[in-house]
Amino acid sequence: MRTSNFPQLDARLSAAFDFVRPGHAAADIGCDHGKLSAALAGSGRCPLVLACDLRPDPLDKARRRCAPYGDRVQCRLGSGLSVVWPGEVDDIIIAGMGAETIMEILEAAPWVFDARYNLVLVPATKHSILRRWLARRGFALVGETLCQAAGRWYAVMNARYAGTEYEPDGLECLCGKTEGQPGFGAYCAQQNVKLKKYRLGLAPGPEADAVDALIQELEKRSCL
Repeated sequence: MRTSNFPQLDARLSAAFDFVRPGHAAADIGCDHGKLSAALAGSGRCPLVLACDLRPDPLDKARRRCAPYGDRVQCRLGSGLSVVWPGEVDDIIIAGMGAETIMEILEAAPWVFDARYNLVLVPATKHSILRRWLARRGFALVGETLCQAAGRWYAVMNARYAGTEYEPDGLECLCGKTEGQPGFGAYCAQQNVKLKKYRLGLAPGPEADAVDALIQELEKRSCL
């Protein structure tokens, strides 16, 4: 249970917190100043949190923030999951990075391609690219939560390895499991703006026609 004694989490980190399974050790990759790590440990949701960051200064701030929770939080300096041993945690949070960086981190740690691991991903950009990669690499989207921050909509994704690789369609990549959530129409409108920019660079042909059809579908959903 979260209380006022713990760091105030924004909408994205709060959604990420809710996807972390109670009672499981977790790694907070790209922990920044350690707010989520502190909340997970201080609330008792996780018996152990590995707060990991590539940069020394933010990690020092995370270390100070998490100091009240003793050995329930271990701060580790390094790139991605290179500082986490396979099996050391069950839940992995990667937040505040672009989709390509998240994909690179996961590809560099093949041990995460295992159903035991619960992934909580908060891409800062290119949500559709991350959804496509997850499907192609055998991960199933268990759930998503739409969040708004600084006037933009974000999707917090919860994924686990299922072992079944497939090619998702365009709408699945663009919308994921967000349909019906508060803000879905606005999220579709935001996705459509990006899709229209992509369309400008396409020559006439089958791909352009397929994108045009997707634009029309997103326009319909933008009204929901």
